[in-house]
Amino acid sequence: MSEDVTLYDSADKRQVGGSYYKTMGVQPWIVMESLLTREEFIGFLKGNIIKYAMRTGLKAGTDDPGKLRHYQQKLDEVLKG
Repeated sequence: MSEDVTLYDSADKRQVGGSYYKTMGVQPWIVMESLLTREEFIGFLKGNIIKYAMRTGLKAGTDDPGKLRHYQQKLDEVLKG
């Protein structure tokens, strides 16, 4: 089941497929964004988009299309600055 996205939700404020990242003090991709170069972080996001696109429909019980959209939303936010 996909999570709906409103125009006001940032990718950092939502999670697709569970709540485990929201219970952490800081989300892993926030840490990665601060430690990686901008180009490395963009590559990480693109890699996950490719992974979820290719895995869609192959792993039961997952929302791969929703995860793909979530990573795409984060990438769009990073590229917009």
